Amino acid sequence: MHVPFLDLKNQPAELRSEIQSAMNQVLAECNFILGKPVAEFEEAFAAYCGCKYGIGVASGLDALKLILRAMDTGPGDEVITVSHTFIATALAISSVGATPVLVEVDPATYTMDPAAFEAAITARTKAVMPVHLYGQTADMGPILEIARRHGLKVIEDACQSHGARCNGHRAGSLGDAAAFSFYPGKNLGAYGDGGAVTTSDAVLAERIRAMRNYGSIRKYYHDTLGENSRLDTLQAAVLGVKLKVLDAGNAARRAAAARYTAQLAGVGDLITPAARKGSEHVFHLYVIQTGRRDDLQRYLLEQGVECLIHYPVPVHLQKAYASNDWKAVNFSLTEKLAGQILSLPIFPGITEEQIKYVCNSIKAFCGN
Repeated sequence: MHVPFLDLKNQPAELRSEIQSAMNQVLAECNFILGKPVAEFEEAFAAYCGCKYGIGVASGLDALKLILRAMDTGPGDEVITVSHTFIATALAISSVGATPVLVEVDPATYTMDPAAFEAAITARTKAVMPVHLYGQTADMGPILEIARRHGLKVIEDACQSHGARCNGHRAGSLGDAAAFSFYPGKNLGAYGDGGAVTTSDAVLAERIRAMRNYGSIRKYYHDTLGENSRLDTLQAAVLGVKLKVLDAGNAARRAAAARYTAQLAGVGDLITPAARKGSEHVFHLYVIQTGRRDDLQRYLLEQGVECLIHYPVPVHLQKAYASNDWKAVNFSLTEKLAGQILSLPIFPGITEEQIKYVCNSIKAFCGN
């Protein structure tokens, strides 16, 4: 059997038809830049997240960059985040001239360790950027308390957590602002690149809205140094349709994750994903941990099971950051995870038969 890691072709005919209709409407009107569907999606997505404002931008990386810029973050400032993340988190900080300060993660959830965050705060710390990893929010209760006590801004990297909740509140509404990616493989994915910022801060929203459009709210009048980072109308039309089925897709992912966890219980040395109390995981990825990761991955690929590693090289070990001095921080847990984590196939349309085949293949490898 072949089990794909992600099957983007597996969409109900009704959904494909509605998306095609929405795209045809854009093509008929030819308003491809900041057309009406952009504003409609921004409003709908902000409401979904529980925020007042949504601003569509070109990518998740741009969303993070624009938030930092709008908060006047730059040279001399430090922003605390984690090393166990996609490099875009750190790149956004570096791109505005600030310094990324990397800390360790919680061993159970792989998200930011609040104690490590607090220990890293200095007089130069401007903000904290917790990453909601693999579909689960960071432990936002203590992170927010620490940040408020130290007068720090809280920027959610929510690029992997569309629809996730922390203590009843959705990702995107937990900090001062949040960044989302609509890369095609995300739980809410476009037909190309795209991103968004959510916030309930009116001033911040206005600044970001101008910055994404050459620093302009009114054409040819530029009040700030901006850039070209706009969610295009076609992608907004696609996202507007797909937002309606996001909760159903997330529920399907949770059901698939539950089947994996039940079938892999007690198999070899495997550690299956842990959901924090008060967290509603949306399983953008289903990540297991094993000391025999590389051998298991090779075996699964031989059996036709596509599986990937998120992420094999922590940020502090990336060549791009070779000039940074990370020696003061012990990243033993992050480095251990990088050598042991493996992402199994998961998507809304995955079948029980496919999950059983993956699990049976893992059991065969482990001798169960």
